[in-house]
Amino acid sequence: MSIQNQQTKLNIGLFGFGVVGEGLYKVLEQTPTLNAQIKKVCIKHPEKKRNAPPELFTIDPDLLLQDEEINVIVELIDDSEAAYYIVSTALKNKKAVVSANKKLIAEHLEELISLQQHFQTPFLYESAACASIPVIRNLEEYYDNDLLHGISGIVNGSTNYILTKVSEENISFEDALVQAQIEGFAESNPALDIEGTDAVNKLTILLAHAYGIVTPPQDIVHTGIQNLHAGDAVFAREKGYEIKLIAQARKLDNGKIAAFVLPQFVHKDSQLYNVRNEYNGVIIESSLADKQFFYGKGAGSFPTASAVLSDLSALRYNYRYEYKKLLYQKPSQLTNDFFLRVYVSFDGLFHVPHEKFERIEEWSSSDKRCHVTGIIRFSRLLDASWWKRKNTSLVVYPDAFVDKVALKQDVEENVLSLV
Repeated sequence: MSIQNQQTKLNIGLFGFGVVGEGLYKVLEQTPTLNAQIKKVCIKHPEKKRNAPPELFTIDPDLLLQDEEINVIVELIDDSEAAYYIVSTALKNKKAVVSANKKLIAEHLEELISLQQHFQTPFLYESAACASIPVIRNLEEYYDNDLLHGISGIVNGSTNYILTKVSEENISFEDALVQAQIEGFAESNPALDIEGTDAVNKLTILLAHAYGIVTPPQDIVHTGIQNLHAGDAVFAREKGYEIKLIAQARKLDNGKIAAFVLPQFVHKDSQLYNVRNEYNGVIIESSLADKQFFYGKGAGSFPTASAVLSDLSALRYNYRYEYKKLLYQKPSQLTNDFFLRVYVSFDGLFHVPHEKFERIEEWSSSDKRCHVTGIIRFSRLLDASWWKRKNTSLVVYPDAFVDKVALKQDVEENVLSLV
C-alpha cells in the first residue's frame, strides 16, 4: 500500500521497542493530528514487560512485512544485518521506511539507494545522523548546490559527555567513561562510541547528502577518544582549547573532498566550543550563507523520536530523498592528498617517527610524556600503526588545513636559510 498524499493514514509496523521505540509510541499517542498509528510491533524478547497492550507485540517479522494494511515500516533495532533484511524487504514490498540505524545505512547505503530508485519507495533516516538536529534534510534541500564549503560537527553525544567531564571536573578519561555509563550516555561496551565508529558512520551518511559521495565507512580515516591522555587535556587548557571529537568534510581548492573523524582542539571562538555533555552541534559552511550552526540533543528517547516523527510527517507529503548530488550532478571525489596541522603525544622519545612530519613546529619532552606539533601529509595517516595505538594520541589543530603552496614556500625558505 503506497502513500499518496497527506490525507493517507500511516499504518505503522514498528521493529524494536527500546528507548526510542517506546518514545515514538508515546509521542504518537499525543499527536493525533499526524493521522498515524502503530498497528504492530516486532520484538526480540517477548518475556519483557512493556508499557503497551500485549496484543500489539509479535516476534514474527512477516506479520509486519507482509501485511498489506501496513504502509510504513519504522526500524529501530540495534542489529544492522537483521535491519538490512527488514528494510530491503519492506522497500521491495513498496512500504515506506523510516530508520534510525546509522550502522545499517552507512554500510549498505549504495544498495539502499538502488532499492529506493528501483521500487520508487521512500526511505528516510534523519534520526540516524544527529537525532533531533535536522541536518540531512537541510543538506538535501537547502544546500542542493555546488556552493557547500564544508560540514563539521560533534555527532556523538557519548564521547562529548566524556570529554566535557574531563574538561570541567579535571578527571581521567577512564573515570569520565564510568560516569557516562552510570548516567546512561554510554553503553556497557562503549567501543562503537569511543573508538569513533559511530561518528564515522554518521559522517558517511552526511557525505552522501552533502557531496554525493557514497563510500564505506572503513575507507574514511577515523579514530575516537580511546587513546587520549590526561596530559592532552592539560595541554588543551593551557592553550585555551577544548578537545572535541569532530567529524568533518571540506571542499579543497581543487574541488575534491577531505573527510575524517579525529579529536580536535576547538577554540572558544567556535560555536562547537560550548557544545557540552550529550549535545551535538554541526556547522555547515557555504559560499553564500557563510556558517550556519545546528545545535540539539544527539541521543535519547524523545530527541530521536522527534526526528522519526518528522520523517513520518514528511511521508504524508510523499517526501523522499532525491540524492541530487549523486544522481543528477557529477559527484565529488574524496582525496587524501592534503596537509594537516596536528599535535601528537606519546610515551618515550622515539615512538613517533620524525620522518612522518613535513615540518615540526613545537616539541616538548619530559620523563613522563612527550608531544610534537607539526604539519603532516594526511595520506601518512592511512598507516595507522604509528599513531592509532595505546599511549599515543593525535589531535588536530583548529586551523587544521595547511595550504600546499604556502607549505612548499616555507620549506624552501628554511632550506635556503640553512645553506
